[in-house]
Amino acid sequence: METFSIKAIGRIHSPHKKANETPIQPVFAKGIEGTVVVEDEYAEGLQGLEGFSYIYLLYYFDKAQEAKLRVRPFLQDSVQGIFATRAPCRPNGIGFSLVRLQSIQGTTLYIEDVDVLDNTPLLDIKPFVARFDMRQNVRSGWQDEVDDELAQKRGVRDCPTAERQKP
Repeated sequence: METFSIKAIGRIHSPHKKANETPIQPVFAKGIEGTVVVEDEYAEGLQGLEGFSYIYLLYYFDKAQEAKLRVRPFLQDSVQGIFATRAPCRPNGIGFSLVRLQSIQGTTLYIEDVDVLDNTPLLDIKPFVARFDMRQNVRSGWQDEVDDELAQKRGVRDCPTAERQKP
């Protein structure tokens, strides 16, 4: 099996200090602010990013439990395969979040709707581009069975800073 070496390009900072108090997706972290601090050696790579409203953060789940192939997702009571979920206990521990980009000052990105634990290693940043990323007639597998009220209740978990509103 091939192995790869990946180097963190920065850190994600948020008010989330405990996994069980962190919203499970950015849609449930509406209004929660954080920062992304990019290492100085990658500063040139931020050029042009300020024109985007949303960015994808790709990061490493450095605090996740051991990898599992079957899990019970937060939003459903039945077991699913890890690749049918966004659970953090993944074979390669890679996570992603779509967050709102508020501003950039130097190598610090000010973001909102952050659902990431504080001090998480950042692997990459990609801009959200509506013409590329929006899709019509989408199926969402078992997620289609979860009603909005249950998703909202379970999605914010015990996060003291999450807004209690529908996504």
